[in-house]
Amino acid sequence: MALSIFDEKSLKPGESDLAGVLGNNFPLWEEIKSFVKSEYPGAIEEWKHSGKNYGWGFRLKDKKRVIIYLTPQKDFFRVALVFGEKATQAALASGISEEIKEIISSAKVYAEGRGFRLEVKNKELIEDIKILIKIKLA
Repeated sequence: MALSIFDEKSLKPGESDLAGVLGNNFPLWEEIKSFVKSEYPGAIEEWKHSGKNYGWGFRLKDKKRVIIYLTPQKDFFRVALVFGEKATQAALASGISEEIKEIISSAKVYAEGRGFRLEVKNKELIEDIKILIKIKLA
């Protein structure tokens, strides 16, 4: 099974598909998307199919880099970010939850940075995700 609930390459998800799959968490998806656009008005929205293991994912990016990845699941979604060393240190020094700090610090480091995913199943993580978005954009 793909990381995304939308795995059929020929069927690009639409807004109604997304709302149906995310259910009560669709407004949280929209809140994160709106927050990124308020912090970075030039953000470009893009759905991308990344192969059979990943399926369709949504990303907000600038011209050169992805700001945030959003991957839909049944009734929840994943947020993924990639941080360089300065952003990692800023996140670990910030007021985000200890649980998220542990996820970040234990994430594998690649040439492009440290990638990590958070599962959004309710509004509990939203404020921490907004802090992480600000760090990413700094």
